[in-house]
Amino acid sequence: KYLRLRYSTPGTVFEYCDAPIIMLSEPSAIRDNVRALEFRFGEECRGLLEEGVLAPQLTGFYEDMTHILRLCEKHGGIACENFTRTMPELHIAETVSAPAHALSAWGGEVATLKEDLRPLVNQDYAVAVLAGTPRAAAALAKDLTADGFNAAVFEKAPDDVPKGLVAVMAGHLSAGVEYPFARFAVITSRKHNQESEKGKPKKAKNKGLSSLSDIKAGDYVVHQNHGIGVYVGIQRLDLQGVVKDYIKISYEKGDTLYVPVTQLDVISRYTAPGAGEKVKLSKLGGDAWVKTKSRVRKATQEMAKELIELYAKRERAQGFPFPEDGDWQRDFETRFEYDETQDQLTSTAEIKKDMERPHPMDRLLCGDVGVGKTEVALRAAFKCVMGGKQCAILVPTTILAWQHYNTLLSRMEAFPVKIALLSRYRTAKQKAETIKQLANGTVDVVVGTHSLLQKSVKFNNLGLVIIDEEQRFGVKHKERLKETFIGVDMLTLSATPIPRTLNMALSGLRDMSTIEEPPIERRPIETYVLEHDEMIIAEALKKELARGGQAYYIHNRIDTIDASAERLGKLVEGARIATAHGRMNEEELSSVWQKLLDGDIDILVCTTLIETGVDVRNCNTLVIEDADKMGLAQLYQIRGRVGRSGRKAYAYFTFKRDRVLTDIASKRLSAIREFTSFGSGFRIAMRDLQIRGAGSLLGQSQHGHMESVGYDMYVKLLNQAIAEEKGEVRAPDKSDCLLDIAVDAYIPENYIADAAARIEAYKRIAAIQTADDADDVRDELTDRYGDLPKSAEGLIDISLVRIVAAQRGIYEITQKKDAVLLYSDKLDIESLKPLLKDMGRRLMLNASGKPYLSVRIFNGEAPLTVVRDVVEKMK
Repeated sequence: KYLRLRYSTPGTVFEYCDAPIIMLSEPSAIRDNVRALEFRFGEECRGLLEEGVLAPQLTGFYEDMTHILRLCEKHGGIACENFTRTMPELHIAETVSAPAHALSAWGGEVATLKEDLRPLVNQDYAVAVLAGTPRAAAALAKDLTADGFNAAVFEKAPDDVPKGLVAVMAGHLSAGVEYPFARFAVITSRKHNQESEKGKPKKAKNKGLSSLSDIKAGDYVVHQNHGIGVYVGIQRLDLQGVVKDYIKISYEKGDTLYVPVTQLDVISRYTAPGAGEKVKLSKLGGDAWVKTKSRVRKATQEMAKELIELYAKRERAQGFPFPEDGDWQRDFETRFEYDETQDQLTSTAEIKKDMERPHPMDRLLCGDVGVGKTEVALRAAFKCVMGGKQCAILVPTTILAWQHYNTLLSRMEAFPVKIALLSRYRTAKQKAETIKQLANGTVDVVVGTHSLLQKSVKFNNLGLVIIDEEQRFGVKHKERLKETFIGVDMLTLSATPIPRTLNMALSGLRDMSTIEEPPIERRPIETYVLEHDEMIIAEALKKELARGGQAYYIHNRIDTIDASAERLGKLVEGARIATAHGRMNEEELSSVWQKLLDGDIDILVCTTLIETGVDVRNCNTLVIEDADKMGLAQLYQIRGRVGRSGRKAYAYFTFKRDRVLTDIASKRLSAIREFTSFGSGFRIAMRDLQIRGAGSLLGQSQHGHMESVGYDMYVKLLNQAIAEEKGEVRAPDKSDCLLDIAVDAYIPENYIADAAARIEAYKRIAAIQTADDADDVRDELTDRYGDLPKSAEGLIDISLVRIVAAQRGIYEITQKKDAVLLYSDKLDIESLKPLLKDMGRRLMLNASGKPYLSVRIFNGEAPLTVVRDVVEKMK
């Protein structure tokens, strides 16, 4: 409190630096935080002044933000902003925009690296690959060259990397990066986000470990036996001369659990719907987690039973086998004005094959926004009509119904197909006429909202139901669907990605086709996130109109939407502007929509009602107000409304000037700006979308169960339940056996210096399932880092012993002084007789309480070697 008596002015870090180059990371966020700190500090000083602790002339402990910014300007430097924001306090001499995208790391998987390199090299990118160690860099360059890449090793970063060259170097980065404007990319070996990697090795790996790929202190994790806790970090402990690394997890009331890194496979990241909120931690040692897990296991068993019964019922049910394609079908498909992607052709073939079977189809067609699901569905609808059956297309919104209706009229105009629309945008007379024509078979294809589910709607000869965005229908509507369309082919379209692990769990129970590849002519959407600036927005809209295009302007408040449209009219003079929202009646909305399709509207000011399925190919500029208030999935879907032709599209996500963004909103807007290419909803690890996808596939009743144990644990339990219900004998898993005995088991820092690379190595060792896996890991680590130290060999040996022990029914191995105890519920004298005869003097069977076999360890013996000998000889 006497600091100002000694120093006349507060000293800052600038006084200690000689001609510094200053880099400000997010200066607007720094400003907001400093203002908050100044206010709080001022309040604290006021209290101290009133109490007489501080003298009025001695309160200047810091320089204010304005003075700090003046110092920054004096020394010169760089201000890096994630989003375009105004800062009148900071005089910017020059603004440079450098779009960049994060790239997945290859994590030692060369096949993954090659898959990621090819499109970059084909686009004439210069690529730098960081391989970890110099030895690994040399081996990688040799491998890439042998596979046809122009690759070379560089001891240090070159000043310039020629286009098309892959420069391989030693080193690590926390993540890779791509600069499209410079055609330059850096790919790092550290596994930054394993979920987003496309190429997966064929070797068996523990699926649960992938969720730990980028875990950091403070993240929630799930231990399969102890429940939900907080990951603290890796800690090395020396217990009675035995050195091991442990995963430190904090539980309720600050209780701590140390898990040997050899048991990393029993831990997974906690992810669930709503996981961004406060998560309730489990109590260490209590039975609440056991009860929760038991409840979820029961729910998954019931669900597995229901799924398998549905599947069996579907296989028994008699459906209509549609005939093979005829000339009209081939003619219809050749009239498609674009080149199909391979994914579209594959999905179409899978659907047709199902339709030609004598059992009802139930297939899910999953694909990102704009990848061409509608065309695949239209081909199925046409095949249905050619087979003499009716087709119903069920959609969640009236706008989407109108959109599909117009698309059908356009695509099928050359063929004798009668198409009808049934929604609230039809008069009572029109609805009655359509219902009558459906009943007498006059209508071939009908598009409708939930109006199609009315009991008054009867079909003459229904053959196929196509449901677009099934997850947007309520529970009652879904129940009505099941009752109404028994024995009819069902095709469901979803733009919500389904996690691959869940897809695998349900494979064979629900047929699924996936379209990941974007149409050939599609280009990435140029995305900007910025403070709302009317001049910038006006220029963007004028630019779109000048090239003959149209634009969407999202204003999600109906009460002020007309005022917003009026304001836009003044900014963009001469533009034809209209509004659209959910309170408009049928005639108004359909009129606006038709004018937009006909090109009579330049800018449509609307609410988020365009979110689903709307396809106006001439609309290629999108502006969203208050984007920070929307969810990531919603923003992603809305952006998918532009860029649906070969023309370059632009999206502007804006937020109010001077608004302090929350951390979640900032991350959400960063993600939407970064992931701009079509299909990225599948290729990136966008957990928000993936967990929504899980919920939509499983149903709302399973959401609570997923939240209570986490996504990874839920899928594991579901897998087990499905296998049991099918009557499959579950193979013992290494995670069924916990082992903790006196053997050094850790990776020294002088072997792998980088902490993240060390965790990656622990994961690879924990994923070992066979002796071949162990050999692969040894070879990989030796190749990258040199000969394995003894303590790392101990980790691999423990993994191998756990595998064999689990196969013998042993669920726990612990050491007590000079004996190792092997716990198992399958121990009996008869089965152990040969072993007791051979090793009798060191073995003792305890059959009371928790049965265990005690194995005595004599002086000088390695406990792990003895245990391995025992479990290998057990039957």
